[in-house]
Amino acid sequence: MSDCIFCQIALGKIPSEIAYEDDQIIAFKDIQPLAPVHLVIIPKIHLRSLNDVTSDNKGLIGHLFSIIRRLAEEFGVAESGYRVVTNTGTDGGQVIGHLHFHLLGGKALNANIG
Repeated sequence: MSDCIFCQIALGKIPSEIAYEDDQIIAFKDIQPLAPVHLVIIPKIHLRSLNDVTSDNKGLIGHLFSIIRRLAEEFGVAESGYRVVTNTGTDGGQVIGHLHFHLLGGKALNANIG
């Protein structure tokens, strides 16, 4: 989608600090990090939210989570622990209408949710 900021990042039209990229997904450093390690991982195809994921996307989603695990290792948070977050819809806190996952780690994270 031409007006989606994450699609623009995936196309290389908006610069970002890339942590990982392949033909299906891209991971980049969050510009307003909430932890020492804060990456945003997105599929390159435009899926608005988890509500748009179907069984046709199971390979993509499996690949995405395997890369999240790999990035946790590469960024040194796999052993100490990390959090993976996705928000869906306005009430769920989703700000950008493109499916994305946050990988957060590098410090003790508050266990309270909501």
